[in-house]
Amino acid sequence: MSEKYRIEMENISKSFGGVHALKDVTFSVKPGEIHALVGENGAGKSTLMKILSGAYQKDSGVIRIDGKQVNINNPHKGKELGIGIIYQEFALAPHLTVAENIFINRMGNRRGIMNWRELYSKADELIKSIGFNISSRTIVNKLSVAFQQVVEITKALSQNVKVLILDEPTAVLAPREAERLFEILFKLKEQGVSIIYISHRLDEIFKISDRITAMKDGCVTGTVFPHEVSTDDVISLMIGRKLSALFPKRECVIGEELFRVEGLNSDEKVNNVSFSVRKGEVVGLAGLVGSGRTEIARAIFGADAFVSGKVFLKGQELKIKTPKQAVKYGIGLLPESRKEQGVILTLPIRYNVTMSSLKKITGIAGLIKKKKEKADVHELIEKLTIKTRSTEEYVANLSGGNQQKVAFAKWVNADCEVIILDEPTRGVDVGAKVEIYCLINELAARGVGIIMISSELMEIIGMCDRILVVGQGSIKGELSKGEFSEESIMKMAIGGKQGE
Repeated sequence: MSEKYRIEMENISKSFGGVHALKDVTFSVKPGEIHALVGENGAGKSTLMKILSGAYQKDSGVIRIDGKQVNINNPHKGKELGIGIIYQEFALAPHLTVAENIFINRMGNRRGIMNWRELYSKADELIKSIGFNISSRTIVNKLSVAFQQVVEITKALSQNVKVLILDEPTAVLAPREAERLFEILFKLKEQGVSIIYISHRLDEIFKISDRITAMKDGCVTGTVFPHEVSTDDVISLMIGRKLSALFPKRECVIGEELFRVEGLNSDEKVNNVSFSVRKGEVVGLAGLVGSGRTEIARAIFGADAFVSGKVFLKGQELKIKTPKQAVKYGIGLLPESRKEQGVILTLPIRYNVTMSSLKKITGIAGLIKKKKEKADVHELIEKLTIKTRSTEEYVANLSGGNQQKVAFAKWVNADCEVIILDEPTRGVDVGAKVEIYCLINELAARGVGIIMISSELMEIIGMCDRILVVGQGSIKGELSKGEFSEESIMKMAIGGKQGE
C-alpha cells in the first residue's frame, strides 16, 4: 500500500445484533488533511470513528497507519498510535477543575506528588493558545456547555496526536468561537496532523475541508473535493435526494400580541429584558456564547429565579416561579442540553413524550389510558420521523438527533401556546433539520408563539420573523426581516445597541 496516507481503512464492516452498522467501508486520510465525514444520524460515521479510536472492534477489514497494518483493540492502544477523538457528548469529570480534566491521565510525577501550580499554569497556557480565556481552576460543571466543549478540545490537543477526530465540535459554539477553533485546526494541519471532521453544518464543511466523504446506511456514497461540488450535491450523497430548500417557507398570518416580557432581571445574567411575541411569530434570540440567551429562556420558564420583571400571556400577568407553573400556563422549553435537561434517558420514549401532558391521557379515576397514550406517541414518532423500534424503547438507545426529536415531541404533545427552543437542531443531521423546521412552521401556523435561540446565524436568519440580538444579558437591538444578515447580527452583538 502507498504510504501517502496517514490512515487507511479498507472494507470495514461492523454489526450489532444482526443490524449492519457498516458495510465494506473504505476511507482514507492524508497527513495534513482536513477530511470531512458527513451523513445523516445513523449513517455510520460515529461507528467508523469509534473503530478507528479503539472504542469498537471491527468485524472485518484492515486498518493501516502510515502504511503499517495495526490492530486497535482498545482506546488506550488508539492513543498510543496517536489517535485523539472528541465526541459530541462530553467525557468530562464535572466535579473536577478544568486543569484536572485536561491532564486527568497524566497527573503527578513518578512518586505521585502533585505540583498544582505547574498543573494550572500549563492548563492556562494551553487554553490561551487556543484563543479562549477560561480559568483552569474553575470546576467544569460551573462552565457553560460551550466552554465545556472548549475544555474537551484542549484536552485532546494537549496530547501529541497524529490524527484528531472531531464529532460536531462547533455544535454549541457561536461563529466567533468557531473561527478560533478553525484557526487551531489550520495550525495543526500545517504541522502534518490529520483531521477527521464530522459536522452537520455544511457551510463550515465547505469552508475548512480538503475532501468530503459522505455516508448513508453504513456505506460510503462518495468522496468529493469541496471546490468541485455544490451543497446540493453533498446533500444528495447524504440523503439520496436533492434538497431544494433548507429553510421551508412559512405561509401563515402573524396575529396579535400573545406573550410579553417586561423589565426581566436575574442577578447579573439577565438585565432589564423586555420583548414581545405575537401569535404565529418566530422570534429569534441571537448573540455570542455567554451573551445571556439561555439565561433569559430559563428565567422565563421558571428554571432560574428572577429578581424583578413581569411576564404576560394574552394580556394576563403570570406568576411563574417553577417550570411546573410555566407548563401549566402553556409555556414549554426545549433546553440546549438535552441529555441533562431535555429527556430522561432511562425511561421509554412513551413516558418522555407524555410526562408534560398527563391530563390528555388520564381518565376520571386518575388512571392512564394506555391505548390512547401509545396511539398519541406513535403518531408523534411518525410525524417527527423518530427512528425507533417502538414507543417502549429507552431514550438512551437512540441517536443524539432522535433524542432531540423526543424532547421536541414532548412539547408538541403538550399543546403549548408559547414554546422556547434553545438550540433546537444541535447535533441533528440535515434531513432531520428540515423536518424540525417544518414542524416549527406548522406550530406557528396554529398560532403558537415561538422564541428560538440558535448559534447558527443562518438558521436564525432562515427561520425567524424578527431577531433580537442579546449581549451581556440585555437586548442590544432588534432586526426586522429586511435587515437580516450575518454581518448586521454580529455587529450588533459585538458593538452594542442598535444605532451605536
